[in-house]
Amino acid sequence: MTTQPDSETSSPGAASPRRGGSLFLLIVVLATAVSAVALLALTGGIAGAPAPGLPDPGALTRWGLPATRAVRDSATFLTLGALVVATCMVATRKSGLVSKVQLRLAAMAVISGSVWLWSAVMEFVLSYADISGQEPQTATTEQLRFFATEIEQGSYLGWNIVLAGVATFIALAARTVTGLALAAVLTLAALWAVALTGHAAADANHDLAVNIQFLHLVGIGLWIGCLVAALWIRRHPDTDLPVLVARYSRLAGWCFVAVAISGVLAALLRVPRVSDLASSYGLLLGVKVAAFGLLGALGWWQRTRVVGRLAEEADQSSARTLFTRLAALEVAFMALAAGAGTALSRTPPPGIEAADEPTPTEALLGHSMPPELGFAQWFTEWRIDSFWAPIAVAAALVYVAGVRRLSRRGDRWSRGRMIAWLVGCLGLLWATSGPPGAYGDVLFSMHMIQHMTVATAVPTFFVLGAPVTLALRAVVRRVDGSRGPREWLLLIVHSWPLRILGHPIVAGILFVVGMIAFYYSSLFEQSLRGHTMHLLMTAHFLLTGYLFANVVCGVDPGPRRPIYPLRVLLIMVVFGFHALFAVALMGATELLAGDWFTALDRPWGPSPADDQYVGASLGWVLGEYPLVILAVAVVWAWVRDDHREAKRLDRQADRDNGQELARYNEFLQGLGRSSTNEGHDR
Repeated sequence: MTTQPDSETSSPGAASPRRGGSLFLLIVVLATAVSAVALLALTGGIAGAPAPGLPDPGALTRWGLPATRAVRDSATFLTLGALVVATCMVATRKSGLVSKVQLRLAAMAVISGSVWLWSAVMEFVLSYADISGQEPQTATTEQLRFFATEIEQGSYLGWNIVLAGVATFIALAARTVTGLALAAVLTLAALWAVALTGHAAADANHDLAVNIQFLHLVGIGLWIGCLVAALWIRRHPDTDLPVLVARYSRLAGWCFVAVAISGVLAALLRVPRVSDLASSYGLLLGVKVAAFGLLGALGWWQRTRVVGRLAEEADQSSARTLFTRLAALEVAFMALAAGAGTALSRTPPPGIEAADEPTPTEALLGHSMPPELGFAQWFTEWRIDSFWAPIAVAAALVYVAGVRRLSRRGDRWSRGRMIAWLVGCLGLLWATSGPPGAYGDVLFSMHMIQHMTVATAVPTFFVLGAPVTLALRAVVRRVDGSRGPREWLLLIVHSWPLRILGHPIVAGILFVVGMIAFYYSSLFEQSLRGHTMHLLMTAHFLLTGYLFANVVCGVDPGPRRPIYPLRVLLIMVVFGFHALFAVALMGATELLAGDWFTALDRPWGPSPADDQYVGASLGWVLGEYPLVILAVAVVWAWVRDDHREAKRLDRQADRDNGQELARYNEFLQGLGRSSTNEGHDR
């Protein structure tokens, strides 16, 4: 497998692994491509007829597209794994500069990232040839530019190319662990672009399919990539293999759960009948499930046998050999599973032919029109948001787990803070999956309720829950020089970007100007039409609301907060601007996102213009309840601080027998005498 590099230098680009390591990566990538093409050839997916009305794009496209897609997927997974292991599983220098073993992992990321970049470019060209029905060598620059800018799939493939190039360049040039972490985040963003293509883009429930596909890709990517990265550095002298394997084993367990859940949900979406399992799609699905089951068994064997032996045995040579053999076998099955996944993306699901054509309204919404909003619908009409609902539930469970960990350790945690956090999680769930989420894309008034809840109420309760303080107390500090969740949290909290964004003036401006820029630009309509922009909108409102609430009533460590009178003034100014925005919207004659709301052809309820007036009125009225919540939180924090300060002064007086208070009184008397003498002199 991998071998120890000859030398290590001061930059990732200069770290030159031996040929054996690069050859190992190439074998993994090619094995995935070969399995994908072989499975498609067995099921007849490559020799299939072109789409009706389109000419045959040629053998190069039929054979090359699945191969390049498999290479792209596996190279992306390897890049992600190398960057995650470098940033979260191995030791770094105290200065934050990358260590020698991290340089080794950065070199792996550069190699796999380069393969990812070029395979993504080839996939882009071949995808255009496949869609247009022409030979790839005949495609012109103008045609490819049109594909990248005007066709949705081409745009997503183009973004994948851009992100591949940027992530690879950062991995090449980064000298700090933070830089490698940024490259890892960009690689995750590229997986989101991949999730937006393929069958997920054509499923009836587009949003659910994309979210499931993204979770599936992240789970597989971390599972495969981190294991290959562990093999890549297993012989490095700075690698603590027992610790690395133990950390990977825990991560692999969560990846197994994520892949299992997302795989089952995706299968239910695309194979609704048991009889469909006899199709080519069902056969490929069976191969992937079998490989997945074997991987689960091998992972269980690794966790129960290898991890313990690496940690306990003084002579680890036999345990290292066992780990290498077992990991190599796992990688082989992973390549087969990844290849089966690529083959599935090129095979039409059996339910597509039988599916009814969606109506124009269903094509716009991605789901059927909800019933007319009445009193009962405020309690019964829910449409689970498959992205934010799991986040809300997970946030509640993780918080409660942290409180329980403190309790088992004998530490206490405020019950009021826990209740505040759980109320915030419940509010996020209700706003995104309850009636505001179910009607937010067909009624502007319900969208405004969703906006006010997500941007003001939910962040305030989150801030009152003091999640950063809880995490710092509950999460174990690492002592081996690596950065775990606690170390990354501390770094983010005290980073210069957060100090800027968390400044009272900046936070207030982001809260107000961001809202105005969103509604009075094309961003609002784009959030209604596109799943990605809708998620970014919700994340923006949640983040800016959290920053503002943290300035006003936060207790967690972070940017310095102003004195309480200035906090009250900041609340009044910000919500004054918010009220002005609502009043201006009430008097507006132009319909926001007019093309969207008129194209829906909603058969019930008020007209889009009347509903916009109702939404603006609700924005004005509902601005009062977050104002009350923030005001109460500020007054409560103010009183608590005064009480703590009084108790501190009392303890100080007990320690020095009131000398500090006596000196302060003498100081005041001196000021009084000076003022009297000045009056006499005059």
